[in-house]
Amino acid sequence: METIKTLIQSKFKTLSLVTVALAFSIITLMVRIKLNKSFFYLFLVWNVFLAIIPYTITMYLNTKSNLSKLKLSFWFLVWLAFLPNAPYIVTDLIHIRVGNNHLLWLDVLVVLSFALSGLLLFYLSLLDMQRLIKIQFKKIPTETIMLIIIFLCGFGVYLGRFLRYNSWEIISNPQVLISDVFEILFSPFQNITAWLFTLGFGGFLVVGYWMFNFIYTSEKNES
Repeated sequence: METIKTLIQSKFKTLSLVTVALAFSIITLMVRIKLNKSFFYLFLVWNVFLAIIPYTITMYLNTKSNLSKLKLSFWFLVWLAFLPNAPYIVTDLIHIRVGNNHLLWLDVLVVLSFALSGLLLFYLSLLDMQRLIKIQFKKIPTETIMLIIIFLCGFGVYLGRFLRYNSWEIISNPQVLISDVFEILFSPFQNITAWLFTLGFGGFLVVGYWMFNFIYTSEKNES
C-alpha cells in the first residue's frame, strides 16, 4: 500500500494525464456503442489494457530504490515482450474500412483516441526504462538502445498485426514464432512487406519519440 501511495504521489501529473486520455477513449467508445448499437470496437479496451502493462512495469521499477541489475534485466525482457502492444493500437485504424458509413467520423475518433492513449503509454514507458537503464548501466548508450527497441517494436507490431502473434506466445508457442522470425530475417526479399512495415512504422515511432523526448526534457529542465 505504501508503494502505491509513493507511486501516485511521484507520478501524479503523469497519471492524471493518462487517466484523462483513457477516460476520453472509454467515453467515446460508449457513445459509439449507444449510437450505433454495436460492440464492434470493444476489443480496443483489451488492447489498451495490454498497452498499460509495460507502463505499469516501469512505474513499479521506479519505486524500487535498491533495484539490482539482474532484477532490472529480468523485468526488461518482460517489459520488452509487452511493449509492442502499446503502439499496436495505431494499426487498429484498418478496422475503420470494414465499418459502415453511418457516423464514420465517430469511428475515426474512437480508434484515434485509443491509439493516442497507446502512444502516450508507449513513450512514457520508454522514457522511464531509458532512465532506469541509464542509472544501472552508466556506460551503455541509452538513446541508441531506445532506437533499437523502437524498431524491434515495429517488428513486433508486424508479427501481431499480420502474423497474429500475441506477447505470451513467446512462452506458449516459441518454436513456431522463432521459425517465422528466422524466415523473415534470413529471407528478406521473400518478406519485403515485413521489412518495409518494420522500417516505416519504426520510423514513425522514432519521430514521435524524438518529439516526446524533447518536450519531456524541456519541461523537466524548466521546472
